[in-house]
Amino acid sequence: MDLRGPLPAPRGASCNVTDTRPDHRRSYRYYDLVMAAFVAVYLCSNLIGPAKAAQVTLPGIGPVTFGAGVLFFPISYVFGDILTEVYGYARARRVIWTGFAAMAFASIMAATVVALPPAPTWQNQGAYEIAFGNTWRIVGASLLAFFCGEFVNSFVLAKMKVKMEGRQLWMRTIGSTIFGEAVDSMLFYPLAFYGAGLIPNELLPTIMLSQFLGKVGVEVLFTPVTYWIVAKLKKAEHEDFYDRATDFTPFSLET
Repeated sequence: MDLRGPLPAPRGASCNVTDTRPDHRRSYRYYDLVMAAFVAVYLCSNLIGPAKAAQVTLPGIGPVTFGAGVLFFPISYVFGDILTEVYGYARARRVIWTGFAAMAFASIMAATVVALPPAPTWQNQGAYEIAFGNTWRIVGASLLAFFCGEFVNSFVLAKMKVKMEGRQLWMRTIGSTIFGEAVDSMLFYPLAFYGAGLIPNELLPTIMLSQFLGKVGVEVLFTPVTYWIVAKLKKAEHEDFYDRATDFTPFSLET
């Protein structure tokens, strides 16, 4: 059980939060909505985004090619930060597991639908396979990278919050994202593509670095939005959870 004493309101949150001892039976008005947003962003960025390779020209850099899902996947880290900052690591853990289970089911469903023999009158099987026919190697790498990256992000944020006594939210969200996205990128790209012939092995470090920087950049851009949502939720929920005695194992659904 997490024990919390009276705590000062964290800087960056313009609301007065009543900090009480946790009641595991209490319900929250917006927790389910934040969970739904997290899962929706994660599923869409993995199912819709990767189907298209996009290219933009950046000043001083030139053409940059990337999977379209990279634009939206980092938003799941923003929601992960919000969940941990307001509701605590344990409740963020439940959301991460929900997202993991939803993506695993979606992957199984996509593989099943792709494998079904098409009707003679349906001529779009090839396009459907391109959009939803990811190999199990890529799916497995994606799930493992998501699982590890999200838990690292939540763990680092929770620890930094206690260490910094709730101050400097921007530093904690960006710092935790750096750790989480680094783990995600270092796991996903080698496991999914090394030696597979889809991407030259010598290009993987460059791609990993560019994707990592892009994801962290999205977190930085969303920092004002994160501040606003966190402040509103803390005020509405009367919650500002500090993980002082939390069991940080990822293999639990206890809150």
